Amino acid sequence: MGRPVRRKHVGVLISGRGSNLQALIEACRAPTYPAKIVLVISNVPSAQGLLRAEAGLIPTATVNHKDFASREDFDAALDEALREAGVELLCNAGFMRLHTEGFVRRWWNHHLNIHPSLLPAFKGLHTHARVLDEGVTITGCTVHFVRPEMDCGPIVAQAAVPVLPGDTPDSLAARVLQAEHRLYPQALGLVASGAVHVEGEIVVGMTQVRDQAPFFSPPLDEAL
Repeated sequence: MGRPVRRKHVGVLISGRGSNLQALIEACRAPTYPAKIVLVISNVPSAQGLLRAEAGLIPTATVNHKDFASREDFDAALDEALREAGVELLCNAGFMRLHTEGFVRRWWNHHLNIHPSLLPAFKGLHTHARVLDEGVTITGCTVHFVRPEMDCGPIVAQAAVPVLPGDTPDSLAARVLQAEHRLYPQALGLVASGAVHVEGEIVVGMTQVRDQAPFFSPPLDEAL
């Protein structure tokens, strides 16, 4: 028999429905997956993601940002709850609050976020509408380590998603979200297993890309 996998204890921060949380929960069910979710925290008491966690028998907590006089106090409460639960890696999964620099530095290189674009392009909100406004033909999603600046930090993994004729922000968002659900568990697994790590501001140790063919959008017309 092989040696039991040492599973990193993961905390997940959410604000809404928790579809990326669900993808992580399902990944963690595999006995060889190198991470285990030990706490889910929402800043919104009615977040649907809390029900997903409870259905998976994962401890939950609500830390409502409205109950605190400052962002620093709110982040201190988050940090205390995470430390008490023994969290080693932290994942933002639709968490709609900006962290203070002090919080980010306490979780430096142990804190992941997923963003629905190919960073560093299209940081911030209303991503898919801006992609369409700019006429971009390839977009995607990115998992990165969190830094004090919004949607910045060393990139762990990315997935490319084509923009299709007739796309709306909603249809594009739905297709990118499908890629997010596959990408986030893969990225967390790489970090939790130690397969990748940060040197400077670059993630190193990536596995070899299997398909080195360029991805074209629209597809090349071989008749031209």
